[in-house]
Amino acid sequence: MSSVPPSNERSRQAVVDKDGRPSFQWSLTRSSLTDTVKLVAGPFNVLPVVFVPGIMGSNLKDLSGQPVWRLDNVVGGKPLKLAKQWAFAKPGERQRVLHPAKVKVDDHGAVPKGSKAQHSADVYRSRGWGTVSETSYHEFLLWLEEMLNPTERNPARWPDFYQTEATIGPVPASGEEPKLFPGIRMGLKGEPFHAEKIFSPLLTDDLLKRSKYLMPVYAVGYNWLDDNKNAAKSLAERIQGIVKANNQGSFRCQQVLVVTHSMGGLVARACAALPGMESTIAGVVHGVMPAVGAAVAYRRCKVGMADEDYGTGLVIGNTGQEVTAVFAQAPGALELLPTQQYRDGWLKVYDAKGQVIGSTLPAGDPYESIYLERKQWWGLVNEAWLAPADGAPMKWDVYRSNIILAEKFHTKLEGSFHPETYAFYGANAKSDDKKTSFECVTWRLKEGLSSSGRSRPAPTFVRQMAREKIRGEGSSPAYVGGSTVVMPSFGEGPPVVYEASDWEIRADRWDGHGDGTVPISSGSAPLHLGGAKVKQQFRIPNIKHEPAYNDGTSRMATLYALTKLAGQARMPT
Repeated sequence: MSSVPPSNERSRQAVVDKDGRPSFQWSLTRSSLTDTVKLVAGPFNVLPVVFVPGIMGSNLKDLSGQPVWRLDNVVGGKPLKLAKQWAFAKPGERQRVLHPAKVKVDDHGAVPKGSKAQHSADVYRSRGWGTVSETSYHEFLLWLEEMLNPTERNPARWPDFYQTEATIGPVPASGEEPKLFPGIRMGLKGEPFHAEKIFSPLLTDDLLKRSKYLMPVYAVGYNWLDDNKNAAKSLAERIQGIVKANNQGSFRCQQVLVVTHSMGGLVARACAALPGMESTIAGVVHGVMPAVGAAVAYRRCKVGMADEDYGTGLVIGNTGQEVTAVFAQAPGALELLPTQQYRDGWLKVYDAKGQVIGSTLPAGDPYESIYLERKQWWGLVNEAWLAPADGAPMKWDVYRSNIILAEKFHTKLEGSFHPETYAFYGANAKSDDKKTSFECVTWRLKEGLSSSGRSRPAPTFVRQMAREKIRGEGSSPAYVGGSTVVMPSFGEGPPVVYEASDWEIRADRWDGHGDGTVPISSGSAPLHLGGAKVKQQFRIPNIKHEPAYNDGTSRMATLYALTKLAGQARMPT
């Protein structure tokens, strides 16, 4: 470690020990380090911040304790060990291992260490950081911990905030501490963060109130394969435990704040609706939440991720067979499908001339008309893929029960938001026409390389075909009629292989704006569905879904929201 200039200082916040007393942990350093070490002994009013990750953002282990989904061992920002584990796994292995009843949360993932760590590994582990993806979240969580718990407890010295009005009161003399007076408008770097409602500025009252709190950052992983209703119950239990742990001895705690990513927002909304939780949670910040689902969830179950992001698809599944093997048995994953509140007509089939064949779907109810369509090829699940080789075969009735669970979860969540909610979502700048997300899923017929000489079946007939009449293994395109043709090569080259068919059925690429996973219509839905409960919503341009909290504007909007929420939280007594 290099020497630190004497003018700098390092600090540690107090943490609660087993007896409820403030304690500090600090490693001895060599004598050449002459900077000040400040141990911040107060305040002891505690308002924890609880982070809830998105789908696949929690570490999982099997029932014997072996990791099956651990997002650490990061090299170049990628979880290489996880990629190596799943890149060549066949659908059967995915189905056998990634089953909601055969896994649980793994709390032994990586935790911060070295120069970035503000606490010991034991503290981070007790706060749940080992349950969530190091790859996706640790950098943000470290930033959040630092911003919410600055060494400088005087909010007049917080560098990211500034006064926008003249202070009414005595000006401090030279060398005296600056002071914030109540009722003064404050600014925060980057505001108003593309706000969609009239922007309510921070006041000195918000900062003064926040300065009275310790705000330790926790993370709560969950079994994202299981029904999110169960994840919500587990989150409630964890929040109650966090409040209890911080409400003993010298410490006082009555409420928490919640920050969510993606599907974690659905879990938190369901949690806030449980008895007693609305008052225990002082407020919620949702980031890139698929509030009414995402059409891409349907698409990946049909054709995988190969044409979206091949590298990510190696882990999640590059074919429809690989995705379906896990998706169909996982209520949590199915709960990301478009809900009954998603736009009608998001599933379309076009002929080769660009004309819609038949009606678009759904017309209100996607569950029976799409997700439980058992015969026609465009139904969500190919029944044959429920029993992959070397897997743990499931029957259609089990899949059907999982869809019913998803429908019940969606119905219960309709319009349910915590009364102190802030949200942000991703969108392209209005001047940018580049499509990045799926508002709809479009199937398009193209004339195939047919060698039969017979006439092709009519597009309207293809629209109604049974799935067993379609050739394909879960990628785009699939084929109607014909066969795989192998022609000997001329010379020493490999044989020429191509698909002869009457029609090719192709899945169109991106058709709308969003963050790559959640389209604008779903990301912006909280403001329309939550009414006055949604205090502010931010439309943030050019952010991507998985690393949404690594964006500077997203972070500052989150800091703004948490400061606002801390300003109205209930002070412990």
